[in-house]
Amino acid sequence: MSVRAFILALLMCPLAAHSQEAATLLYHGKIVTVDPQFRIVDSMAIRGDRIVGIGGRQEVAKIAGPNAVQTDLQGKAVLPGLVDSHVHAADAAMYEFEHPVPAMETIADVLRYIKSRAAVAEEGEWIELTQVFVTRLRDQRFPTRAELDAAAPRNPVYFGTGPDASVNSMALKLSGIGKNFQVTGGMPGRIERDANGEPTGILRSCRRLVKIQPREKTPTADDRRQRLKMLLADYNSVGITSISERDLSDAGIELYRRLRENGELTCRVYVMYSVDAQLPLDKIEERILSAARSPLHRYDNMLWVRGIKTYLDGGMLTGSAYMLRPWGISKVYSIDDPNYRGMRYIEPDKLYQIARLALKNELQFTAHSVGDGAVQAMVDAYSQVNNDFPVRPARPCITHANFMTAEAIRKMKSLGIVLDLQPVWLWLDGGTLGEQFGNDRLAYFQPYKSLFESGIVVGGGSDHMQKIGSLRSINPYNPFLAMWITLTRQPRWSDHPLHPEQQAIRLYTINNAYLMFEEKQRGSLEKGKLADFIVLDRDILTCPVDEVRKIQVEHTYLGGRLVYDRHSSGRLR
Repeated sequence: MSVRAFILALLMCPLAAHSQEAATLLYHGKIVTVDPQFRIVDSMAIRGDRIVGIGGRQEVAKIAGPNAVQTDLQGKAVLPGLVDSHVHAADAAMYEFEHPVPAMETIADVLRYIKSRAAVAEEGEWIELTQVFVTRLRDQRFPTRAELDAAAPRNPVYFGTGPDASVNSMALKLSGIGKNFQVTGGMPGRIERDANGEPTGILRSCRRLVKIQPREKTPTADDRRQRLKMLLADYNSVGITSISERDLSDAGIELYRRLRENGELTCRVYVMYSVDAQLPLDKIEERILSAARSPLHRYDNMLWVRGIKTYLDGGMLTGSAYMLRPWGISKVYSIDDPNYRGMRYIEPDKLYQIARLALKNELQFTAHSVGDGAVQAMVDAYSQVNNDFPVRPARPCITHANFMTAEAIRKMKSLGIVLDLQPVWLWLDGGTLGEQFGNDRLAYFQPYKSLFESGIVVGGGSDHMQKIGSLRSINPYNPFLAMWITLTRQPRWSDHPLHPEQQAIRLYTINNAYLMFEEKQRGSLEKGKLADFIVLDRDILTCPVDEVRKIQVEHTYLGGRLVYDRHSSGRLR
């Protein structure tokens, strides 16, 4: 039976493939197991949602039994289902709920969009545009306060890029941020000022101070469920069968719980619960313990609340990551203080207390830590906790870890720290970072080869934040693009690769499974594991490197169930 005929049979009689008696035998494929030996085999047998045999056809056929549904893979390459270690899917799905947002490559594009929104907005209505990073604009700078004033003279404007923003005069006025305004209350924040002390419009970690009024159009719970289902289906279309939600609220968890309850989840979801580190320590403890006591903290291979996420520093893409050395004067990031090292949000003792509390309660801990100063702070905190009890079994994590040092790598290895990195940032932002820091300072920017040689487990993620569409999204979540980036280390709009290194498939399979305490259940195609796998249109191991980013997924299976077929209607439940 051909793959096409097999799929039609599944659609006509879906229960047959899942009955306890029947099995499925897939043969004549190039099945990349990603097991410890990285074996390439011909055949795989599935019963229910598990792999019951894998290897040569003759051997596996005996395991499958005489009544197995047989499928000829026709020499196609097969990989384990891909895992994205870092998404914000529940929020990303809603980004274009009201209207489509075009791609923007220049300040002119940004101002054109803001002007178009001002033309249809009522006077005084807020215009908000988020996650258009200055490193990804050809102009490589924030829009100025004056430019935003001209684009929307009757409306307050908030141009947000992660933790930082550029706002116009009306936004400053309505928020009460003037020449004499000071950030108080012990919370992080920095207001950039001109030579006369007036706010320039650049605000760092100050969103809470900007008095944005909510829009009138509010999505319903059903709107949110349907949009999230659309996004999960699009994840399936590029081979993603598992995700880690890296900052999920109570409302987000309830959204996934409802999908799980209704049998509508098409990705396995590992949850890092959102904790605001600016809360008093007793409130933080209360929130962490509530996660530890949640019924969803009990293991479930479809939805598992297993971690805690907070924020330690600002952004690499906006000029507020916490660095060991000063950033340097920069027009790109609007930095004029030669001693400025970025923004750190959690002091050492509090960071230690939060990490200790999470790990002690069987909740993996991580924090957004972009700069090498933040990464070092995380290593120091985990080292301190390790004096109280061994942290290695808890798999302490550092999220992003874009910049690091050789000494930090050595210490990570000794403590068993795992890393959640985003290759797409190298492609989209490497050119700007090269101009800002110079090639030598980027020697330890996402150093995959050094990390793998050190034995540190690194997982690959997208940090997908906005839009549905694997290549049009912010950030792109197409894992084959990310694998190509990892292989070539070639920044966009640049002729110079950044310290070329090689590693790809493990980042999005077994390594990410390890990050999520799931390496015995998924991440490789082995007997007894969940039958999450994908069929590709070309051989990833032999095609030219430049074709890796063009790979298409033919079929995606979750627990032996077809959830995506490129040749039919595409997305299936």
